[in-house]
Amino acid sequence: MASNIDITGIHHHSVIATDPVASRRFYGEKLGLKEIPSPSTFPSPVIWYACGEGQLHLMIKEDADTISPRHVALHICDAKRARGKLQATGVETVETVCIPGADRFFVRDPDGNRIELIEWAIPWGEGEM
Repeated sequence: MASNIDITGIHHHSVIATDPVASRRFYGEKLGLKEIPSPSTFPSPVIWYACGEGQLHLMIKEDADTISPRHVALHICDAKRARGKLQATGVETVETVCIPGADRFFVRDPDGNRIELIEWAIPWGEGEM
């Protein structure tokens, strides 16, 4: 029997970053996320970004994470415009499998972390599946 614990959404996602300067340039300047203060009680350096109603945390480590298909998906309002802006700044965009009602693509941050950027024209579950 499944337990109902009333999950209402994702609060934050964390990725490993090895170069705070390059990561701030990517997340702050290229993706346009706003850096916010992290709690003063954190024992290790973490860079926090506001991301819609949630947050994205960059955990600063010496070694990058393993490159894999794992990813975080960020909802965007205009995928075509986002593609153009990112490509204009030298960020490689990678197309992927089409999902009906969505326009989406992937990018990688300076450490190779995979990020999906997705625009929903039709809310999930209301379109063709």
